[in-house]
Amino acid sequence: MSVRVLLVEDDELITQALQLAFADEGFDVLTADTGESALALLDTTDVDVVLLDLMLPGVDGLSVCRTLRGRGDLPIIIVTARTDTTDVIAGLEAGADDHVTKPLVASELAARVRALLRRRMPDRPATFTVSDIHIRPDEGIVRRDGAEIHLTRTEIRLLVELAIAEGRIVSREQLLQRVWGYDYFADTRLLDVHIRRLRRKVEPDPDTPTIVLTVRGHGYRIGIGP
Repeated sequence: MSVRVLLVEDDELITQALQLAFADEGFDVLTADTGESALALLDTTDVDVVLLDLMLPGVDGLSVCRTLRGRGDLPIIIVTARTDTTDVIAGLEAGADDHVTKPLVASELAARVRALLRRRMPDRPATFTVSDIHIRPDEGIVRRDGAEIHLTRTEIRLLVELAIAEGRIVSREQLLQRVWGYDYFADTRLLDVHIRRLRRKVEPDPDTPTIVLTVRGHGYRIGIGP
């Protein structure tokens, strides 16, 4: 099946270039040039991933990202014209799964889209238990004491990668490769923000984590109790 991408971009030249390049990659590309039109389109149309420029007229990309994340776990890649850390972190904190910086390289972007959509976990248990949290990754369900914890697919994948290590350290490089599916080791912001977001959702006290633990200089491990 074709991958359906919603490209939210107000620069017509960029839109046209990516449409052509993505068509060559076998993607079905829908476009919107404002945040408002993107949200309206998504009310009636299913897509596989949203490629979202942060600098939009009217409702900006951050607001669109927050709105979409509030609706569910649709994969979102934000696009920024700057490598400014504040800009990137704001987008990730708003709920984006990944980010890219202009100028865009279509082949690299297509690879990231495919990696983001690779969520199946063959030959792994159907359920995981971490502390008092129960995870059904294939169904996208995470519960504590019967109450659902709303995690994105990326956050679930991150939690599962730590869970299957059963308390062993998982390096930052291993997490980036396994969760995002490509070599992206130079930019630590992506992993840091997602770990922070995950802790806010699963830790009783995010400031004193007992489930997702940092091992300084090495990576992360899951807390397996005293």
